[in-house]
Amino acid sequence: MKIVDIREQTCPIASPIRNAYIDFSKMTLSLVAVVTDVVRDGKPVVGYGFNSNGRYGQGALMRERFIPRVLQADPASLLDAAGTNLDPHKVWATMFTNEKPGGHGERSVAMGTIDMAIWDAVAKIAGKPLYQLLAERYGTGQANRKVFVYAAGGYYYPGKDDRQLQDEMRSYLDRGYTVVKMKIGGAPLAEDQRRIESVLSILPAGCRLAVDANGRFDMDTAIAYAKALNPYDLFWYEEAGDPLDYELQAVLRNYYDKPMATGENLFSMQDARNLVRHGGMRPDRDWLQFDCALSYGLVEYLRTLDMLRQHGWSPARCIPHGGHQMSLAIAAGLGLGGNESYPDLFQPFGGFPDGVRVEQGHVTLPELPGIGFEGKSDLIRVMRELA
Repeated sequence: MKIVDIREQTCPIASPIRNAYIDFSKMTLSLVAVVTDVVRDGKPVVGYGFNSNGRYGQGALMRERFIPRVLQADPASLLDAAGTNLDPHKVWATMFTNEKPGGHGERSVAMGTIDMAIWDAVAKIAGKPLYQLLAERYGTGQANRKVFVYAAGGYYYPGKDDRQLQDEMRSYLDRGYTVVKMKIGGAPLAEDQRRIESVLSILPAGCRLAVDANGRFDMDTAIAYAKALNPYDLFWYEEAGDPLDYELQAVLRNYYDKPMATGENLFSMQDARNLVRHGGMRPDRDWLQFDCALSYGLVEYLRTLDMLRQHGWSPARCIPHGGHQMSLAIAAGLGLGGNESYPDLFQPFGGFPDGVRVEQGHVTLPELPGIGFEGKSDLIRVMRELA
């Protein structure tokens, strides 16, 4: 068997929303299709992948470096020991040929997108849901199809007032979510406090609020927010400062003893390791948000999970950023703590397969081969146009 083609396309996911750092008015992502010569039900098996929001499409890097390396490689060098399926680790190593270590910001996104498509193809060729394949190869052998999800929203939006923010959060609760997240740091502290209190006032018993500063704060501002947030008993206080400012994160624990979350903008095992070594993160309460689609893919994510175990962290403390089905599959197969969800944003790439509903903050993944993209009608339509 072999890969016969890899196709990529830049897709717009623009929106008038903003967080504390960027707006999404020109946001894009890359969509990738890996076409194989394996035939199932009369059609070639195609694996699909795309990168998460917030980092833009990476088509130029794919076209110039990573796709040619895979297509020019000896097809046999990319196969597993049985020669009947692709080996994602060998494909990854081929993509990384002649790449120096370090500098993970854009290259990691390009490789992570292709890697997602490779894993989708591998699971389809094996005739299994990706979550089950992962459980058998790297987990306990049995996947847990029921996965915790939270609703990410609460962005700043032109003309959006507190009542509209409350209505947005109510809509998530009405759809079965028990944890909702809103943005902070894009307004003065007093205004953000008012916004937070407006959301807390409408949350029923058993439901929680998380807040996300998107790395906006310097040390003094992060501490000021920590002091102001302490009385609220939030689900977490997310990404207070620059993702590589490990000292800020470590100092912040002295002012905020409740759960914190970070990691979505760390794109390698090595950076993740520096966070747990130097960032003061606490494995009994804090959350890690590494996103495989942005950080070299699942091959690298497996290395990250191994590193976390060596440092006393459970995979259950990982709730990835991105809101995509790849992380859902990883969560179900490898025992992560859950996954982010964007109920109303970045469509058709966010969300779940048709018919999947959120119940008491959890979704149950259907038994679909691969990642399960074929179960989401609006998304697979766009993917098949590429393939």
